[in-house]
Amino acid sequence: MARVVVLGAGVSGHTAALYLRKRLGDEHEVVVVNPKATYNWIPSNIWVGVGKMAPERVVFDLAPVYAKKGITFIQAKATTLWPEGDAAVVADSPGAEASAGVSGETGIDAPAVDVIHTTPERDGEVERLRYDYLVNATGPKLNFGATPGLGPEEGHTVSVCTPDHAAHASDKLAQVIEACRTGERQRVVIGVGHGTCTCEGAAFEYTFNVEHELREAGVRDHADLIYLTNEHELGDFGVGGMQFDQNGYRTTSQLWTESLFRERGVQAITGAAVTSVDDGTIHYVQVDGTTHDLDYDFAMLLPPFKGNDWTAYGATGDDITASVFAPTGFMKVDAVYGKTDYDEWSAKDWPRTYQSPVYPTVFAVGIAFAPPHQISRPRATPDGVPVAPAPPRTGMPSGTMGKVVAHTIADMIATGDTVPQHGVSMAEMAAACVASAGTGMRTGTAAAMTMSPVVPDWEKYPETGRNLKETFGEIGLAGHWVKRMLHTLFIYKAKGRPAWTWIPE
Repeated sequence: MARVVVLGAGVSGHTAALYLRKRLGDEHEVVVVNPKATYNWIPSNIWVGVGKMAPERVVFDLAPVYAKKGITFIQAKATTLWPEGDAAVVADSPGAEASAGVSGETGIDAPAVDVIHTTPERDGEVERLRYDYLVNATGPKLNFGATPGLGPEEGHTVSVCTPDHAAHASDKLAQVIEACRTGERQRVVIGVGHGTCTCEGAAFEYTFNVEHELREAGVRDHADLIYLTNEHELGDFGVGGMQFDQNGYRTTSQLWTESLFRERGVQAITGAAVTSVDDGTIHYVQVDGTTHDLDYDFAMLLPPFKGNDWTAYGATGDDITASVFAPTGFMKVDAVYGKTDYDEWSAKDWPRTYQSPVYPTVFAVGIAFAPPHQISRPRATPDGVPVAPAPPRTGMPSGTMGKVVAHTIADMIATGDTVPQHGVSMAEMAAACVASAGTGMRTGTAAAMTMSPVVPDWEKYPETGRNLKETFGEIGLAGHWVKRMLHTLFIYKAKGRPAWTWIPE
């Protein structure tokens, strides 16, 4: 019997767990550890944030799905990794094994992970879970604290990162619309709240959904809408921008995006790193070193991401965190790390198997893996403040990684091999992004973009870095219909309903 522990039940971890259960026989155990009881289809949080979708429509309970599939679910947060086991530590501490809540049939020489339970019944209780294979899919920690004054809990801005955040943002937006109706002019600022943020696409989506709602409410003329981003130019999206053929002409994502901003009357501030936020004022520096203050009535600024607060220990209790995790808290995998010169970066730097180079039974997928470097060219102010989007690793790439690693582990269990037989790099895989620009079956629009590959391969595609036959962008009502259809399909897939595997990642 083998036990596979999956940490995290987002797109990547949940996908991995479903495929592992499908591939492995009943004699093997699949365990999912997640701090929340629910699955959240994050792309639709945008619609919650403008009041067009209730929070309960973007989440569902995990326990019934896992019970039906034969997956063990533990509601807890992973904190500490013991990839070599803890035999020496337990031997030196009488009673430690029992107090740690060791689970499973394997002994104290087996690798383990410490988790802290988050249910009301066991809140704060620490358990040490033994595993044969581990998938780290813990995703990001929303690092609002990186920018003073950022965030809905301890700061002055709203967020759409979680359903609760999005519902709060919707309430605040309703207040803005009501103020506009009384003739009071409002300034709405949407974007990213730090120079190293990722997920510019989500900020883009929310900007144009808010713009759409202002028009639908008849108050667009009473609101100034500003997009504040760390991108060096519009259309970068953290992937260095794109080139594609459109109606027989070559264009760029920058020109394509700028035209939408002009059409909707949205002002853009690019190359900006927010340094702090006060009540009513955003302070930021641009890449040329100039500092600015931007007053606002409503601000939705996404936070930067970091890895969870991990520690890792060797069998004797020595701290090995630095050998397993990058300084950002994301897990090191089979990538080429250490290149700091943009001109030396290569598509070959990106991981294919997501296997730890130190511990072959440990994998990291989705946002949990440490990327070798950015995709966009890195920039900084003269004083060294980074103004550089981090590489996106969400959506289709996350699901694909989860599936590939699940197949890898299933084969390793079957054969006893330690060398992964499956792999896919972000420098090989394509990704589609359908970015909502306003909801409504007759009035909605969405920007549909595909790129192949996600990470440009300048050796294979020397002209543009990507396959022009598979990289394109369109915007219109049909895109909204696709976006709405994907919401239904992917929640159906995530619930493991009949023929769920037919729906691509």
